[in-house]
Amino acid sequence: MSDLDRLLTRDSIHLDAAAADWRAAITAAGELLEREGAVTGAYTRAMIDSVEEKGPYIVVAPGFAFAHARPSEAVHRTAMSWVRLAEPVEFGHDANDPVTLVVALAAKDPKEHLRAMRRLATVLGSPERRAALDRAATPDEVLAVLTEGAPSSSPAGEHPAGAAAPDAGAERATTAGAAASRNKILTVCGNGLGTSLFLKNTLEQVLDRWGWSPFLTVEATDTISARGKAKEADCILTSGEIARTLGDVGVPVRVVENFTSTAELDAALRELYDV
Repeated sequence: MSDLDRLLTRDSIHLDAAAADWRAAITAAGELLEREGAVTGAYTRAMIDSVEEKGPYIVVAPGFAFAHARPSEAVHRTAMSWVRLAEPVEFGHDANDPVTLVVALAAKDPKEHLRAMRRLATVLGSPERRAALDRAATPDEVLAVLTEGAPSSSPAGEHPAGAAAPDAGAERATTAGAAASRNKILTVCGNGLGTSLFLKNTLEQVLDRWGWSPFLTVEATDTISARGKAKEADCILTSGEIARTLGDVGVPVRVVENFTSTAELDAALRELYDV
């Protein structure tokens, strides 16, 4: 059994669900977790509250929202749910609306879901896999797409033509207009457990391809911790909503629109490290 189908079961997948708005869409995803006994209704409300407080930062890719909240007593076990909407809804995101897919995460242990998150980010970053998920007619077909062999390391549309990885050697790199690298990048979200991990996973794919992984650490964290850790890092990557919350933290803050796009993160790293 893979990490994903251990956390996401056929009973926690609802295809072509009706939702009048984004609150109803998150509620549908939360109710699946509630029926599985993974959370109480308080966790579903907390996922909605998080968006109301911080904005639509959970809309991490075109048409895709990753709903979650901080760990609490409302979480009984780590689990995920999957809601594909019959009609798209607006979350208020400038670039990634409207949303047709809402995946919810309830995390009991901060490490238990990490490998499942990495696989999910990789699958959703593949246009072919995302299209297959949009076509899936049953929960079993969704699980088959998510758990079959990993997608190609160079999915169509994800690498600019002619773009080559920089020479390995990030230990000698400098951020554009800055001093020598501190060898750390922060990915930041409101809770440090959901969208920041999504971004971390995609960023690590780019670093792996560049051969820079041995030299740069990527740490996923929340907004409060990020303010204290910022000067330990070369830069922060995050959403527009979280960037506005952070304000000036003394290091470059780069807004990422599509957290599943290796092409966007490749371009961001080239600019930040002047390569």
